[in-house]
Amino acid sequence: MALKRKTLFYYGLTDLPVTMSLFPALVFLPKFYTSDMAIPIALVGAIMLAIRISDVVTDPLFGYITDRFPTPWGRRRFWVALSTPIMMLSVYRLFMPPEGAGAWHMGIWMFTMSISTTMMLIPYYAWAAELSPDYNERSTITGVRSMMGVVGSLSAQLAPAGALLIFGIGGSAAVLEIVGVTMLVLMPICVYLTVTRVPEPTEYVNSGTPILEGLKLMVSNKPFLRLILAFMVSSTAFSITMPLYLFFITYVLHEEQKAIYMLTFFYLANLSAVPFWVWLSTRIGKHRAYVGSFVLIALAHPFYIFLGEGDFWYMLPISIVAGFAAGGFAALPNSMKADVIDLDTLRTGENRAALFFSTYSFTAKLSGSLGGSIGLFGLAFIGFNSVTPELNTPVQLFGLKFLFAVVPSIFFLGACAIIWRYPITEERHVEMRRELEAQNRSVALGSDIDS
Repeated sequence: MALKRKTLFYYGLTDLPVTMSLFPALVFLPKFYTSDMAIPIALVGAIMLAIRISDVVTDPLFGYITDRFPTPWGRRRFWVALSTPIMMLSVYRLFMPPEGAGAWHMGIWMFTMSISTTMMLIPYYAWAAELSPDYNERSTITGVRSMMGVVGSLSAQLAPAGALLIFGIGGSAAVLEIVGVTMLVLMPICVYLTVTRVPEPTEYVNSGTPILEGLKLMVSNKPFLRLILAFMVSSTAFSITMPLYLFFITYVLHEEQKAIYMLTFFYLANLSAVPFWVWLSTRIGKHRAYVGSFVLIALAHPFYIFLGEGDFWYMLPISIVAGFAAGGFAALPNSMKADVIDLDTLRTGENRAALFFSTYSFTAKLSGSLGGSIGLFGLAFIGFNSVTPELNTPVQLFGLKFLFAVVPSIFFLGACAIIWRYPITEERHVEMRRELEAQNRSVALGSDIDS
């Protein structure tokens, strides 16, 4: 039975405030803490990378816990609710720091935010994989959630853009404060509607596989490896651009106050593109549509290198194309993840969705910090000065342009090559579901005989 539209809507709601908070953490926090708070660029990059290294332990461990130990309130919804106040506190402390806050403050609260994000997103994403067994409906579920996420990112642009347009309030600090307060209001409302209005499946086989053995089984899942490598490489590419976006607009185009407008156009294009990529995946297959999104953004990004001071609006068509291409990055791989989990369930007889999604969570966060660190370490390597930018030479400005415009395209094309021969098509998935249903009938028949 197809899921009702209101169920899809309520499920996707939680992604709105989460994405609203994660987007500024990638785009505005690096510049805010390196310029306004005067923390060295290389140190900020090192903090972000160190936090991601800790996820090697925390993400798989938490995925294992949520798969293995269900609570009286369910396997997924309990953790989503529990993580909410922790995430709200970390956003408040990180986005609105006290006077004189330095590297320790940033590191502690970024780590707290990372842990709370792990607690929320791993069960939340695993929940989606369990809502429907259908190949195409899974794309619809992740598409709706992705659109909510884009609305969250877009809201993170519109609120500050309105403050700039109406009250003349702008800059990184103002953006962080406005977005932080908005997120703190929306998050408890959205999470409440998700955990109270969306059913959680109760028929599943708990994982009994030890965590290290489970990780070994995942490594033997070849489609999973191909998907996660492509996801990691493309996420690294996208994450290189995130912290450099504000640096590029501020120091190359000299239009920091207008940055929020360009990001609004980017996410409007992103939002409008999600239904297209979901539709395309039903016509040519998920992985082929995924390849198309990589090729499009890889071709668009190098055009940024031709921009300079006064070219702010010439950036618009490039950003629209890049935003449209990025619309395929959230809906398609998340739907494909559910398919590789089916393959694992077929082989092991266990539902270990959260362990798989914990691996993806770790990969996404590692890629985010790795990409951000590549961008920030690259700026430090060329001697870019964010505290006194007037000291930067044309060579350093070109280095910034090259890091932002060209380097990500190399990664996007690499991801395209990795995912090109992905084997789980719609036809193969139909066969897998038939085998799973036969397997479930056999287990049920055996249970009846035993009883």
